[in-house]
Amino acid sequence: MHPDDHPQQRLLEEEEEETAYDLTEKVVVIGIDEVESDSDVGMLPFSWRKLWLFTGPGFLMSIAFLDPGNLESNLQAGAIGGYSLLWLLFWATAMGLLIQLLSARLGVATGKHLAELCREEYPTWARIVLWVMAELALIGADIQEVIGSAIAIKILSNGALPLWAGVIITALDCFIFLFLENYGVRKLEAVFAVLIATMAIAFAWMFGETKPNGKELLLGILIPKLSSKTIKQAVAVVGCVIMPHNVFLHSALVQSRDVDSTKKGRVREALRYYSIESTLALFVSFIINLFVTTVFAKAFYGTDMANSIGLINAGEYLQDKYGGGLLPILYIWAIGLLAAGQSSTITGTYAGQFIMGGFLNLKLKKWLRALITRSFAIVPTIIVALVFETSDGMVDILNEWLNVLQSIQIPFALIPLLCLASKEHLMGTFRIGPVLKMFSWLVAVLVMAINGYLLVSFISSEVNGLLIAIFVFVFIAAYVAFVVYLVYQSISFSSWNNINWKASTVDEN
Repeated sequence: MHPDDHPQQRLLEEEEEETAYDLTEKVVVIGIDEVESDSDVGMLPFSWRKLWLFTGPGFLMSIAFLDPGNLESNLQAGAIGGYSLLWLLFWATAMGLLIQLLSARLGVATGKHLAELCREEYPTWARIVLWVMAELALIGADIQEVIGSAIAIKILSNGALPLWAGVIITALDCFIFLFLENYGVRKLEAVFAVLIATMAIAFAWMFGETKPNGKELLLGILIPKLSSKTIKQAVAVVGCVIMPHNVFLHSALVQSRDVDSTKKGRVREALRYYSIESTLALFVSFIINLFVTTVFAKAFYGTDMANSIGLINAGEYLQDKYGGGLLPILYIWAIGLLAAGQSSTITGTYAGQFIMGGFLNLKLKKWLRALITRSFAIVPTIIVALVFETSDGMVDILNEWLNVLQSIQIPFALIPLLCLASKEHLMGTFRIGPVLKMFSWLVAVLVMAINGYLLVSFISSEVNGLLIAIFVFVFIAAYVAFVVYLVYQSISFSSWNNINWKASTVDEN
């Protein structure tokens, strides 16, 4: 027996450094025969049973496309732009799918997730900067998600529970997550499936109550339209799709299945099923986001209140417009928002564990890592909640700042992903080819340019005073320099490592 095939030997090797999942936690998948021929792998029949066993990571990943921040951008896009931005929602989801498939490809082909590979491939100073940026992006997303849950809890309790109480309740969900994790990955994935189904039912119910125009909906998806009045909403729709922490998360989630990354056949099979599963998951997320956008397009497009709608007052506006029924639409909205907030905060905690463990190689117990990760966002979120209690209008200002915060982090997830996925010494035959590489970089540049537009427009409207302007200029200079460094390394170091990998391969043969 080969040493790599011995379970105890593999377990000892796994324990030497932090990994996404222990061997005992992974889902055992009925694998293919030990074949290496690409032609043999290509003839393997499709198996619904295998697809079912691989189903889970993509749906957990898709929750980031359904978090409260996305819901708010979609409802505002519908209220202000009507059906005109549905085509952008579709293509933004398609771009998000491409990025997430690359993340899954990296995780399966290397057997390590993005944070671990950044630790190994980048110098210490760059790794620390990338880790800090990833944590900041996660905190920003977590604040939006926790506030969304707190708003839903306040609505469902008829105001008996203030926002700060909802924040505390939501903060405790990390313990629920840890409790569920003890029962295995599949049980945890089943809980998320229920939460996604809850969102789908709630927002589909709202869709049925408001009865959006089917013809305008179809035309909105098929015919691109963009006006000066909807540029801000268009930027928000695209900017909310690519979540930095989600890029790290998906590369770790795919390792919950026991796939031997040294066997080409097993990797190829895993990528095949993960691609199908991720596409299906993001199609579901697109439909849910479509429901939200069209409901608010039908209800508020062209009205005086369109520009003032946000998460806090959206339910009340819907209630005033459509009133009661078998179940008041206010509570239907709150149920969907609560499912979105709770699911996204738990996956945020999950992502935080992988990010911290991967970048720092911390060998901490999972409950301790979850507690540390959760604590990063709770204190600022409680402060925000206390401010919201006295001024609902602060939510728009907060979301602008948080959107800018996450926009800043986008390059520090996308560039390392594309850089590492192109390296032959890491990916072997599964590295991205020239055509896919060029297309992926075009998508990345487009997303970064759109988020850059958001950043520039925000700074130009908010920055006042010489000292603040100097500080912003210095920050932007350092920011651009680091982005250039990452791009330069992806070009030069990738070529050098590929040459070394080929040379070592020749020596071994």
